[in-house]
Amino acid sequence: MKSLSSQSRYINNRTAIMTFATAASLLASRTSAFVSRPAISASRSMSAFSRTIVANAEEGQAEVVLVGCGAPNRGMGWYHGLQLVEKKCPSASLDYVIEPWFMGAGGDGPGGDDFKKCQAEWETTYGVKFATSMADLPAPKAPRLALISGRTADNPRLLSESIAGGSKCIYLEKPGAPTVVELKTMKEEAEAAGVEVLMGYNKNVCKYVTKTREFAATVPGSHVTFVSNNAYENTAESLGECFERNAEGMLKNMAIHELALLVSFYDVTVENIESVTADKEFSSMQTLAGPSGTERTDFDKIKFTIKTKNGNEVSVSADRCGGTDSFATVTKGEEELFRYYMPDEEDKKLVDELTAKYPTAMPYFFTQDPDYITVKERVAKHTVDGQPAEGIATIEVAIETLRVAEYLTPMLQEQLK
Repeated sequence: MKSLSSQSRYINNRTAIMTFATAASLLASRTSAFVSRPAISASRSMSAFSRTIVANAEEGQAEVVLVGCGAPNRGMGWYHGLQLVEKKCPSASLDYVIEPWFMGAGGDGPGGDDFKKCQAEWETTYGVKFATSMADLPAPKAPRLALISGRTADNPRLLSESIAGGSKCIYLEKPGAPTVVELKTMKEEAEAAGVEVLMGYNKNVCKYVTKTREFAATVPGSHVTFVSNNAYENTAESLGECFERNAEGMLKNMAIHELALLVSFYDVTVENIESVTADKEFSSMQTLAGPSGTERTDFDKIKFTIKTKNGNEVSVSADRCGGTDSFATVTKGEEELFRYYMPDEEDKKLVDELTAKYPTAMPYFFTQDPDYITVKERVAKHTVDGQPAEGIATIEVAIETLRVAEYLTPMLQEQLK
């Protein structure tokens, strides 16, 4: 197992409990839908603004462009924006939001009215400017940070547009791209432009991960298991919608945070994997039709153990219908010695407060709220002052993580047949 100090090999130095009512599945499927659809007029979308407008960012702040807001209470982009307008990240100012779906063809569909209310509030109360494209924005007035929270399939294009739009740094949500080839191309494009890309792998700086690793380091021969749960309904309809909306598959979506931990802290690379063993009793794989009628095969739950060639051993467990807790355990032999939950008792008060304030929002936002703030603040500060973003995964980590996901998926599928 790596020591805490050795993480610098992979990171510049922190899953989602995705719950929803089945009736809201169509709404969720439209979240941050960056696809080629005709935009409505500037007057209707309220995206037209003077190219000489003064940005909100002050001295010592990054000018943040949120690329992909999605539906209020549903989209991860919306929650990022909410934390920013509530001034949770001192080094970041949310100056612009790019949202072509809800300011275009999706404006009159599910979630459209909620988005319009959010847009009006953020414009009026916080001075945030909205647009349908990065090309609509004026030149940066402060170091520009593009926070890309769109659909995975659209990320390569959105990264290109963010670079062309004058971004100094890009915060890219997991997994970064649909494939390793695309993510490598994105890395090369950013390097050629002198733009740094950092990843939203918040569990790399998460309290329960740090506590677990610290305890395991005190017990020679111990074994760590990272457990990630979502709270989807255990029905064909609910899981079918989940499979379709997260078409990249569980290992590139829900469990990608855990794979990033393995890459960052346990020497897991494709070349260094000695063996992978699925827990067949726990794991399940299904073929289900989504709202479009198209069938997809994916894991609804999976547990596996990886052994590396240099002697590390670590397990991951992920369950789409497992509940609202994520946690990690340390065992030795058959005895469990340590377990730490996210959220812990200290953080549950915050979760209760946020749940009361935003009762219809996705519950996983609240359990990971402090971690989202930490990652954004460190990336924003880095954008401004150039100092290392401690604990934040780089695009190199993301590439290896995606390589591991692509390597494991067919292997685990074969073991479960």
